[in-house]
Amino acid sequence: MEEVVDRENLMKAWQRVKGNNGAPGVDGMSVGELPGYLNRNWAVIKESLLKGEYQPQAVKGVEIPKPGGGMRQLGIPTVLDRLIQQALHQRLNPIFDGDFSESSYGFREGRSAHQAVCTARQYVSEGRRWVVDMDLEKFFDRVNHDVLMALVVRRVEDKRVLGLIRRYLQAGLMVGGVASARAEGTPQGGPLSPLLSNILLDELDKELERRGHCFCRYADDCNIYVRSRRSGERVMESIKVFLSRKLKLKVNEAKSAVARPWERKFLGYTMTWQQKPRLKVAPSVLVRLKGDIRRLCAKARGWKMANTVKELTKKLRGFAAYFRLAEVKGALEEVDQWVRRRLRAIKWRQWKRPRSRARELMKRGLDEERSWKSAYNGRGPWWNAGSSHMNQAFPLKYFESLGLVSLLQTVKRFQGNT
Repeated sequence: MEEVVDRENLMKAWQRVKGNNGAPGVDGMSVGELPGYLNRNWAVIKESLLKGEYQPQAVKGVEIPKPGGGMRQLGIPTVLDRLIQQALHQRLNPIFDGDFSESSYGFREGRSAHQAVCTARQYVSEGRRWVVDMDLEKFFDRVNHDVLMALVVRRVEDKRVLGLIRRYLQAGLMVGGVASARAEGTPQGGPLSPLLSNILLDELDKELERRGHCFCRYADDCNIYVRSRRSGERVMESIKVFLSRKLKLKVNEAKSAVARPWERKFLGYTMTWQQKPRLKVAPSVLVRLKGDIRRLCAKARGWKMANTVKELTKKLRGFAAYFRLAEVKGALEEVDQWVRRRLRAIKWRQWKRPRSRARELMKRGLDEERSWKSAYNGRGPWWNAGSSHMNQAFPLKYFESLGLVSLLQTVKRFQGNT
């Protein structure tokens, strides 16, 4: 605990918390207010930590949409508890991380989702053309505190630290002004939760290594690569038993399967069926991206086109950065075309009346006869957005001049720079 509250460690933790600039917790204190609060109260807080008496506050319950549908429960600790958790993490991580599996990629310095995806592709190219795709049911809500603490005790002797970790696990979840006690689970949202999840799931990693399996795990997303369906089914059944008996965790039957790798997605990617598979963006991810863009464009009908493009560019640039490993690019080109059609549809709607549409088309370089004919064609915005007259009025160069990002070209640039 003396190492946790060491000034240098705390200053490093503060820089991390300040950089993240998260939302206030149940006490309403912002990140900017914390230094003043610590100036007045740190002596008392430090003493309570060193005596093993510090009591964390409840975490603020917040629900956010899951990418695949449904809601995910987050728990936002107070900014003070985020600082202490970060300081704890910085001292605990070196103790545990060196022993973690090489096949564990989530929440670890120097490791990434991209590395996990590339390793998965390598396993498939080596002939392991079946995957045991396991989804742990409500993992962060189901973590057994006793099982987890038994694993932490193996490496940590300081009872003050052990007590503090358990109190963080048991900190109440406040929703609608009412705090409820927690008997299991580790709320997502605090700096300590990712490390604790890796400590627990390292037991799964070690079991898979003991059995000689090839696998990739990123947080609670684990794929095991085998050479036959029968082998995959045996692995699935035996690992279910291990997770249930040893770690008190349950596999989500509806979201787990033994299948071909190109029939499943892993961290947003899937792959082709060839002997040397190529990575591509999973179709469900593209559907979700289009849904996000559709909602943004619906809000943007009264905006200037430059503002709409600016908002779109933020999303598209981030998407391209994550999916820069994609080798199958036809889908990206199709999304680029679809985005431009969406923007042309916004323009058509904004013009509203046929007379306005004819006038605007002429301004954009179309001859008078064609402009009037197009303006009075009686078709809807989406049809017109894909027509030759709107393509001529708003060509690719127009959108490039506004700074619209092309997924296809951005991914190519990323790949050219690596």
